[in-house]
Amino acid sequence: MYGSTAFLRTFRLAFLTCGLASGAASGAWAQTLDQALASAYDANPSLNSQRAATRAVDEYVPIALSGYRPQIFGSASIGSQWVEGRYDAGIGSVTSHYKTDPSSFGITISQTIYDGLKTANSVRGAEAQVKGQRELLRNTEQTVLLDAATAYMNVLEDGALLELRRQNLTAFEEELKSARQRFAVGEITRTDVAQAEASVADAKSTLAEATANLKTADAVFVRVTQLQPQQLSPARPVDGLLPASLDAALASGLTRHPAIRAAQYAMDQSATEVKVAEAALSPTLSLNGSATNQYNYYSDGDRIERGTDVAATLNLSVPIYQGGAEYSSIRQSKEKLTQARIDIDTERDQVRASVQQYWSGLQAAKAAIESAQASVAANEIALKGVREEWRVGQRTTLDVLNAQTSLFEARASLVTAQRDRVVASFSLLSSVGELSAGRLKLKVRAYNPKVHYDQVRDAWIGVRTPGGQ
Repeated sequence: MYGSTAFLRTFRLAFLTCGLASGAASGAWAQTLDQALASAYDANPSLNSQRAATRAVDEYVPIALSGYRPQIFGSASIGSQWVEGRYDAGIGSVTSHYKTDPSSFGITISQTIYDGLKTANSVRGAEAQVKGQRELLRNTEQTVLLDAATAYMNVLEDGALLELRRQNLTAFEEELKSARQRFAVGEITRTDVAQAEASVADAKSTLAEATANLKTADAVFVRVTQLQPQQLSPARPVDGLLPASLDAALASGLTRHPAIRAAQYAMDQSATEVKVAEAALSPTLSLNGSATNQYNYYSDGDRIERGTDVAATLNLSVPIYQGGAEYSSIRQSKEKLTQARIDIDTERDQVRASVQQYWSGLQAAKAAIESAQASVAANEIALKGVREEWRVGQRTTLDVLNAQTSLFEARASLVTAQRDRVVASFSLLSSVGELSAGRLKLKVRAYNPKVHYDQVRDAWIGVRTPGGQ
């Protein structure tokens, strides 16, 4: 296995050249991968948005719990009343007119006693939804941290490739200068000079492309981490956090990956939704109470200055037929439960494929590093020999240019392989469900979704969030 010490030593070119290519500030201070990951954990908009979504989902539990609590309503009224009455007084019909200003106020209380276990199942479903949302948050954290690590390594890679292209252009310009001098004294032909000129022109074009690639990588880095790339330090792969074997990686991914766990909680929620829908066919029993005070009103022709009504009733409602919508809802919820079960298998298949993909990618990256190292060493020797032979007329200018190009490609392959190894290690850690700020031991204040949940779960009143909004 390619050790981390050797890894950092061979990747030092990327570290040094990236600082030059990305316009780093002067000084010994440099950004590290851990700092970039910590900034992404704290400031990434997508992750903070998912945290807000998790807090919003927490409120489904107190909403469901409200079914256990009484409902209290107050009422009040005021107005004018005109009463006209006709009656037989023995001497003929007599008409009387009355005018008063009635008013009233009262209170009504309703407490559900039995609702077919609708409330109990709604609470269980809401709690499953909260747990599933926490897993989605953990999955988003994994995605953001992986994006941050990838963006960091892309800046390192593109910075190193830019510097290599600059070095390559300088080498070609030196070859062009030497070719023109030798052409001036008749040692080579005009064709040799033209070949060197073509190589310089091509190197300038690829240098401009590399500059654009680095700017793009910088922009992605800023978007993901909310940091400006400064002088980036070399980064180690996270091999020490990875499972020892492919079987262990698969076992961890299939049991720990947040996407699978979120799908399992979604199935639990769907199961409770079936029971909630079936509750529409159940009788409901409620206890209702009311108290009302009335002033200045007429009853049976008599004016009453003040009256009080108090009532308590036990109400039983038995559904017989409600139009059929309740049966459709039950069938629909059962189909959603079937879908949720299938979704678990889908997530498992995706995780299994991802683990195998990134495990193979990590092994391939390690092999590519060893191959690229050998290629760089061999091409350096070859270029040195070709140049010596060119000076004595045994090689053409094209041979030198080709050897220089081969050395550049070998060095570029080494830089890319180093980048791929780091990214593959983070990708594998993510695919087994273990990529988190805690696992990486980042110096951040860990976000605990349970804190907000505990603050709002049993809240009976209040419109301000625990955050003060």
